[in-house]
Amino acid sequence: MAASDQTVLQFTALPSSSSLLAKVHPLVIFNVCDCYVRRPDQAERVIGTLLGSVLPDGTVDIRNSYAVPHNESSDQVALDIDYHHNMLLSHQKVNPKEVIVGWYSTGSGVTGGSALIHEFYSREISNPIHLTVDTGFTNGEGTIKAYVSVNLSLGDRQLAAQFQEIPIDLRMVEAERVGYDILKTTTVDKIPSDLEGMEVSMQRLLALTDDVYKYVDDVVEGHAEPDNSVGRLIAETVASLPKLAPSAFDKLVNDGLQDHLLLLYLSSITRTQLSLAEKLNTAAQVL
Repeated sequence: MAASDQTVLQFTALPSSSSLLAKVHPLVIFNVCDCYVRRPDQAERVIGTLLGSVLPDGTVDIRNSYAVPHNESSDQVALDIDYHHNMLLSHQKVNPKEVIVGWYSTGSGVTGGSALIHEFYSREISNPIHLTVDTGFTNGEGTIKAYVSVNLSLGDRQLAAQFQEIPIDLRMVEAERVGYDILKTTTVDKIPSDLEGMEVSMQRLLALTDDVYKYVDDVVEGHAEPDNSVGRLIAETVASLPKLAPSAFDKLVNDGLQDHLLLLYLSSITRTQLSLAEKLNTAAQVL
């Protein structure tokens, strides 16, 4: 798709301007963040397709998503349309009730290329939703916004594409809320590996065990008041541990560690092959 001289306008949400509401499931946000982390080195943002349904009251229920490879420059945008259609067919085989409801992009708002991409999705469905996720944490958190587009014309001449922000309903259960709060507030240099995460967990477990030892010693020596509820919890925890010989425990841990390392190796090979196939497919589409 080649760029045009069309102007792109972005407006903040006005409650009375539209009755349209976008209900976003947390799986969509996690998918977008995961795709952004795995993006090609030269890519500044990622885009993808939003799947879901339109409820009887007009609410757009966005339940799933998948990334679409694309190349973007100052004067043109190239989408891998075949990949988009193949992924859509694969998703609908699993859940035929999910249809295209719009598209997403990473960033703090709409850009010049957004009008071209939105025009493509407008040919797929009528009035698609454009969801933006600020994965750069510009304001210290991942801002999520949703837009609909209306073409502004004067006679037969199209003047601009108006992106009007609409309200978002981001509903989560408690476990999803905890994960999302950590995701939007924590900034790290790199994502820890599974072994590093296991090491941190073991250190935390040792610290908790030391606290329990100290509490029990203080109660036995009369330095602390005994609490029956805490004593019952400690007894239940100790009783739940299997009685294993040290040699059997070492063998069990080593076998589990070897299996885990093998899975990491196989998943790394699979990820590399998929990345190569995706780049070759995108290069073929561009050529």
